[in-house]
Amino acid sequence: MREQLENVIAEVEKVIAGKRKVIEKILTALLAEGHILLDDVPGVGKTTLAVALSRAVGLSFRRVQFTPDVLPSDLMGFSVYNRESGTFVYQPGALIGTNLLLGDEINRASSKTQSALLEAMEERQVTVDGQTYSLASPFLVIATENSVGTAGTQFLPYAQMDRFLVRLSLGYPDYEAQMKMLRDRRERNPMEEVCCVLTREELQELQREVRSVTVKDAILDYVTRLTMASREHEAVEVGVSPRGALFMVRMAKAKAFLEGRDYVTGGDVQTVFGDVCAHRVLLKESAEETSVGRVLDELLKKTENPDRHGLFAGMKK
Repeated sequence: MREQLENVIAEVEKVIAGKRKVIEKILTALLAEGHILLDDVPGVGKTTLAVALSRAVGLSFRRVQFTPDVLPSDLMGFSVYNRESGTFVYQPGALIGTNLLLGDEINRASSKTQSALLEAMEERQVTVDGQTYSLASPFLVIATENSVGTAGTQFLPYAQMDRFLVRLSLGYPDYEAQMKMLRDRRERNPMEEVCCVLTREELQELQREVRSVTVKDAILDYVTRLTMASREHEAVEVGVSPRGALFMVRMAKAKAFLEGRDYVTGGDVQTVFGDVCAHRVLLKESAEETSVGRVLDELLKKTENPDRHGLFAGMKK
């Protein structure tokens, strides 16, 4: 199993150098069956990473460039009247039949179009004219948004932000990574060399194994105390939702699985806490002297970790 996942990372690294930690987090989110929001400056490889991942894992892929004129029907599909049959015929949208949907610059779309993704992301289905259509399995949304060049953009509604399992950033490459990128692209396109090393069926089997990872009540208690503390913090207007708590457990299970364990530790929860929760916490306007990151660090320090009690002493991988 670990060898298969290492092969996926190696394939993605053919086009995204020096970002192993971020690639591992994205793979962890994929195993946890969650959607990913990539929030970063333009040109650092967000779209390239999504394309490479789809090729390495053998997922059907579709890209939607979000602009103000993209309509909900472009995503969900629409019904067209057929004169010959006298009935309405469904014409599928971009969501139908794809495993990985790349929503490029999602914050440039209208609120109505963004809301068209809510049912798809939560229930893996869309409803058009009272008829429900199931999406392909697995189904994953990787959405990108830029933190600069905000003309013509708008904030994602909280309800949609809450549906993303994690929010991640790639960041600029270091010197060696950028030199490798420039050398690799002098005469060829490395994307053409990315191969499928994990089939869709194998991915689904790994996802099923992740679901069976053991989570003791002490870990669930830890997650509950962390999320409740986020709602009670004096600087916080909106804390981590119950959905966020569920996602934290799923991400921690995938993290444990990726490390070869069949049980979750408090350390797993701490590792995924920031990526899962940072976009779910809204600060009060009066909290000008702090940041979400600082609040989350404070919560981790003040909330007792069950690992301290030797809960997993003697347990093996």
